[in-house]
Amino acid sequence: QVQLVESGGGLVQAGGSLRLSCTASGRTINTYRMGWFRQAPGKEREFVATISWSGGTTHYADSVKGRFTISRDNAKNTVYLQMNSLKPEDTAFYYCAASRRVYYSGSPDEYDYWGQGTQVTVSS
Repeated sequence: QVQLVESGGGLVQAGGSLRLSCTASGRTINTYRMGWFRQAPGKEREFVATISWSGGTTHYADSVKGRFTISRDNAKNTVYLQMNSLKPEDTAFYYCAASRRVYYSGSPDEYDYWGQGTQVTVSS
């Protein structure tokens, strides 16, 4: 089992930045693909970014490409999401997830473990 805990969320003005962290316990995540998803009130959970186990390959949703950066430090069992140039439409609950699958996937169904999430609110 992998336990994931997100941190770093909060309230920020439009144009600002936040850095989310996701720390794993119970098992090392160096063989897991990691991803970030978000869910706004009344909307389905949507893919934000994913990173391969080595950190060599990343994928982003078009809505965040060029603004968000996913990274990982396997020695610290931690994944990060650097969010720059934040917009009000980025407001959502952000979730970290781990997948045993090697291939890229933006589907929440392909991820096996989830954190509890952290709230990000961007004011206009």
